[in-house]
Amino acid sequence: MLPTRLKAQTEGKLAKQICKVVLDHFEKQYSKELGDAWNKVRDILISPSCWQYAVLLNRFNYPFEMEKDLHLKGYHKLFEGSFPYSPKSMKCYLSRTPDRMPSERHQIGNLKKYYLLNAASLLPVLALEVQDGEKVLDLCAAPGGKSVALLQCAYPGYLHCNEYDNLRLRWLKQTLESFIPQPVINAIKVSALDGRDIGEAQPERFDKVLVDAPCSNDRSWLFSSDSQKAAHRIRQRRSLPILQMELLRSAIKALRPGGLLVYSTCTLSKAENQDVINEILNSHSNIIPMDLKGIARTCLQDFTFAPTDQECGLLVIPDEGKAWGPMYVAKLKKTWSIAKW
Repeated sequence: MLPTRLKAQTEGKLAKQICKVVLDHFEKQYSKELGDAWNKVRDILISPSCWQYAVLLNRFNYPFEMEKDLHLKGYHKLFEGSFPYSPKSMKCYLSRTPDRMPSERHQIGNLKKYYLLNAASLLPVLALEVQDGEKVLDLCAAPGGKSVALLQCAYPGYLHCNEYDNLRLRWLKQTLESFIPQPVINAIKVSALDGRDIGEAQPERFDKVLVDAPCSNDRSWLFSSDSQKAAHRIRQRRSLPILQMELLRSAIKALRPGGLLVYSTCTLSKAENQDVINEILNSHSNIIPMDLKGIARTCLQDFTFAPTDQECGLLVIPDEGKAWGPMYVAKLKKTWSIAKW
């Protein structure tokens, strides 16, 4: 934990960096979409000293002593008990206080022992229910945290990690090198393709597809230092649902009948979350929603969920003592098409 004085200095410094253009935009949009809940969400989003960081242990370089130390510090294991799908090989610990472990440095040839992440980002991974031997596509894979988490859960027969942006692609490769041993990396395909084209190029190839889509990343956007750039991002925001739907349509083509698709974002925006999924469901007769309410019921101790009218969608919103999210997750299944005679 930071000393009180240092914590105050850090919070004060970060508070000055909040972009008023973005905050004003969020105030108008989210006060309508979230109602009274927005006030508490806003207070957490603008206070980085309240943010929490989960510790995902690396099964490929398991830190036994560190796990004992986490227990002594009061950390508890995430997803213990009745969670519908939580492999024993995936171990993630979190604290109810904003304690943060130091990040490990990337060293060629040395695997890191743990990955720091927003605990809510594990929900899309677990919702995908990856099994050993399956063919899995991570369509928008950078920076790589969800790919690493997938490999904590199972050994896919084939894992395709794709990232279109070159800078983020380098980040993805470094993340995989930092956490995954070479024999497993050799079974992973990393590409820099336009995700909108993969479905046509590899139709019905994958058992599971994760679309962690480009979105208005609410946490990072709030701390944009350049007001002009922030204003440009807000203008671009209107076109993001179009890109997200195009990526989803490609993912559906790449998914085999009977396969599962999970869509996720790290924004509160209804236009990029519920509205995108509703459009996909309305335009694809072979896609059906999968109920995620069971997952929500088992996670109430650690996450706060905003009410939605979708059974297939969950929205994690930051709350006091549970400062995880924003994270939207929707789960879909591709059915066998019925031939028309």
